Amino acid sequence: MVLGHTLDALLAPQVRDHPWVQSYWTLRGITAPLFLLVAGFAVVAALGTSPESAKASFFRRWQRALLLLFLGYLMHWPGWDTVHALGWSEELRARLFAFDALQSIGVSLGVGATVLVLARGTWTRAAALAVLAVGIPLASGWAWTAVTNAPVELRQAVGMPGSRFPLFPWAGFFFAGALVAHLLRAMRPGWPQGLALMVLGGGLMLATSRLPSDWSPQSAWLVAFRVGQGLLVLGAVNLVPQVITRPLAPLGRTTLWLYVLHLPVVYGWAGIAGLAGRVGPVLELGAALLVGLTLLAVCYGIALLARRIRRSGRSMDGQSRRTRILPVNGALRPGQRT
Repeated sequence: MVLGHTLDALLAPQVRDHPWVQSYWTLRGITAPLFLLVAGFAVVAALGTSPESAKASFFRRWQRALLLLFLGYLMHWPGWDTVHALGWSEELRARLFAFDALQSIGVSLGVGATVLVLARGTWTRAAALAVLAVGIPLASGWAWTAVTNAPVELRQAVGMPGSRFPLFPWAGFFFAGALVAHLLRAMRPGWPQGLALMVLGGGLMLATSRLPSDWSPQSAWLVAFRVGQGLLVLGAVNLVPQVITRPLAPLGRTTLWLYVLHLPVVYGWAGIAGLAGRVGPVLELGAALLVGLTLLAVCYGIALLARRIRRSGRSMDGQSRRTRILPVNGALRPGQRT
């Protein structure tokens, strides 16, 4: 994701025409669908085996969903100069309320948390997630038409020409990942789940290859095609020995903050130019890759430092509560420890 955005902003036009870069550009189309697919997969995979886990984590997941919505809209703040220049026009509202990946995941997370609480049985949950995973992409054309005359904020969220990650059909990726995770809960992680994911992904790829291709933004075929690719990637990762993948786990846990930190650097924010405006598409492949890897390392370092500071603050606060001395009439109670 970070490398893709950096290369998009910095690669010179003559480098983009290279066959290898074109092949990468074709493969890069899976990045955003995989982002949402893994988000949905993680929501269900993290529930554990307790039947009450969905209810216990309900409010925490909604807090996370609201955080994603806030960060997603904050990323599109154009700056006060743009606000004063455009006024409260539809053009300004379209910029402010542009519906991006974080908003799509946030709404899907909130809806998914609610569904997991209401649908308590194993098969009931599977049916509910399947309806969302299949129904949202299939209903995309109807949903876009239904909001044609709605306010631009709603059209951005549901679906309209130019909207990057509308709920229809992008929420289908999230619920497809959630459905697959739910179906695989009975299997042991590692190679059993890896083989199952490979079979599911291969089956979807085979099915879509027999249907007419449709690359339009409302296409249910495209969602099924990308889900098949994503499941193949997840299956391949599950088959890789953990001695190789385990060191990458901390990087995966900081994905949200990597996303939030690198986008303003690459594309700018609030009227402040980023690499796309300050450097532009002028670099060779090696230089652009070096910039992307450096940006990834710096963002990861910042995210890791913030996590450690937050954890140390929590541990110090917890320790202070445990060791606080509560005097009774100016003295300790019998048996009370310091």
